[in-house]
Amino acid sequence: MIESRAPAPPGVPPPGTGAGGGQARLPVRQGTGRFLVLTCVFVCAACGLVYELELVALASYLVGDSVTQASVVLSVMVFAMGVGSLAAKRLRWHAAAGFGAIEAALALIGGCSAMAMYAVFAWTGDWGGMWKDGPSCVLVAFSLAIGGLIGAEVPLLMELIQRVRRQDAGGAVADLFAADYVGALVGGLAFPFLLLPWLGQVTGALLTGAVNVVAGAALALGLFRKDLRHRCRWCLLLVNVLVLALLATAAVLADDFERQARRAVYGADVRVVLRTGDREVVLTGGTRGRPLALFLDGRLRFSGRDERRYHEALVHPAMNGTHARVLVLDGGEGLATREVLRYPDVRRVDVAGADPGVVRLARSDPALAALNGDAYDDARVHVRTADAFAWLRGAPPAAYDVVVASLSDPGITADAKLYSQEFYGMVRKVLAPGGRLVVHAGPAKSRPRVFWTVDATLRAAGLWTAPYRVGGRASAFVSGPDRTSGASRAPRDWGFLLASAEGRPMPDVPETLPGGLRALTRGALTAGIRQAGETRAWDLPPSTLVHPRYAG
Repeated sequence: MIESRAPAPPGVPPPGTGAGGGQARLPVRQGTGRFLVLTCVFVCAACGLVYELELVALASYLVGDSVTQASVVLSVMVFAMGVGSLAAKRLRWHAAAGFGAIEAALALIGGCSAMAMYAVFAWTGDWGGMWKDGPSCVLVAFSLAIGGLIGAEVPLLMELIQRVRRQDAGGAVADLFAADYVGALVGGLAFPFLLLPWLGQVTGALLTGAVNVVAGAALALGLFRKDLRHRCRWCLLLVNVLVLALLATAAVLADDFERQARRAVYGADVRVVLRTGDREVVLTGGTRGRPLALFLDGRLRFSGRDERRYHEALVHPAMNGTHARVLVLDGGEGLATREVLRYPDVRRVDVAGADPGVVRLARSDPALAALNGDAYDDARVHVRTADAFAWLRGAPPAAYDVVVASLSDPGITADAKLYSQEFYGMVRKVLAPGGRLVVHAGPAKSRPRVFWTVDATLRAAGLWTAPYRVGGRASAFVSGPDRTSGASRAPRDWGFLLASAEGRPMPDVPETLPGGLRALTRGALTAGIRQAGETRAWDLPPSTLVHPRYAG
């Protein structure tokens, strides 16, 4: 193909002078060179998508609301990729050197992004939200930087592949994008199935950065080394070695860093840290008089300071009636099951949807097993660790007198489907005549719209509801999204909804139980019913699978 070029502008080397522009002087045959360029495209695309997914995962884990965080990261990165592509046009005459420098910068920024973001969160507790409950400046800054560098790769790689062997622009674009998209597929699958479960976010990002810098250096300093001037080669080599050394040092220190960061986030008494699938479980306290606390993905699941008040308020009003067969949804730590088992006439308790790692911890950790009263050693308890939504679809009808939804929070996007109209429809199917469902619906006082959206969703599923709340959260420590603005944003109450398919249920608690009720009284429950009613929000639409109402 004959191609004409305008004369090179002043100061820019003309084609074929060794600084770029003409056919490259390769140490291998053209076919091999082309294959190596496309291999580099494949590797860089995989690394780029890992950085993208790592930002989404870490922001969702530390900030909350995965829908918002994913939308911010993806939109900002795509915008930045366009800006980076435009900016890289100036580097086309020095494509090999520019590509090598960009890959070194991308490897350093992308590889260290997880460590940097976690450090900001752990030691400052402030993400610098751009608006209330919105994305952080730190997240946006990394998305802009990484997206811009990824976007700059494309025009430079296009220039390099054309220097190996000239071909029509359409064919070159097709080859380049094919390698890019296949690499993105591999990176997208490697992140959740290999990097995250086996290495974690920090070490996984650092390893990705190391692969990235090696791929960039191999292309620039290996395949296109004759296109680089002597001084440029040595500068690129020094920069790449320095970046690789920094990433290796950070990887060696990653375990110590994570331990210190956890101490900064959770306090000095972190006792157990384990990863189950893509979730991190942290257990603190439980020794020397310190209250036990369990965290799932950085969010406080329970604190020994006030968990008994919460679980008594969750379970006992629903047990006012027939309760021989009980289903506990989630509740893998066994505390809701402990309260159910205080009724001697309970014949069977099924625990469904619990995290298997949390269940193992509840059985094996002495402090947690003591707190849940060794609930899992009771012959009446049967554990089903399958997804609660999927498990309910196959559950027999009218199988339970009581269903206790011991779920995290409707505002957590990952749990939104368990607060949907479809989900409550399936729960209604498994309720026996006169059966009751109790749902933790988030704080009624500080987030009334979310609380009453759960109520509207239950009613849309054909259930009668009775709202109530109890004061709680005596713990001074605040985790997850609440931690970003200090303790002032921590919920000071728990809101619950008692539901039935056969008329409006009346929340009540028995006067006495084996062991006695130590936290919840009839007087407190009556006051909680009145206080919940004072927060009512009207005319709210229900939440469904295709239109969740809790995100944001």
